[in-house]
Amino acid sequence: MVKFKLQLACVAAGALAAAAALNAQPSSTLATVEQTWLTAHNSARAEFGSPPLRWSRSLTQEAREWARYLATRQQLRHSNRESRKGAGENLWMGTRGYFSPAQMVNSFVEERQFFVPGRFPQVSRTGNWGDVGHFTQIVWPQTREVGCAMASSAQYDVLVCRYWPAGNMIGTTITPHNRVAAK
Repeated sequence: MVKFKLQLACVAAGALAAAAALNAQPSSTLATVEQTWLTAHNSARAEFGSPPLRWSRSLTQEAREWARYLATRQQLRHSNRESRKGAGENLWMGTRGYFSPAQMVNSFVEERQFFVPGRFPQVSRTGNWGDVGHFTQIVWPQTREVGCAMASSAQYDVLVCRYWPAGNMIGTTITPHNRVAAK
């Protein structure tokens, strides 16, 4: 059997739409898999110099609904920006039961090898921001909350992570150690 993974990053352009306050959940009450996802995000952020994220039950519920939708259709595509209320979104899909929760998020983080500091979207050694878009969303210094959820089909696991506020803002400079400059 061939094992595989797919992932998509979402870029947010322009000003974010106003959204309702999100209900952040203390990490001490998280399920083990949620804590694993949060820890993987915050480890990458600490290394980059960004403040830690808080877990959001609201973002988790939204991510769960979209993950279920994608799993039933066995496809990977971003939800529309309006349904996300301006939140950022990372997507991942792989062979069911083959990848651990940490491996799922770490596949996003591995994109750091192609990251170069600069003005988004010119932040990739390859010249394609899509090669670093998951990583930059994870470490985006202004992002404060995350919620992730996984759903499975007979063949695939689908992970959806949502971020508030969204990162990957076109025209914004991103550098390690929490240095982000506005347009």
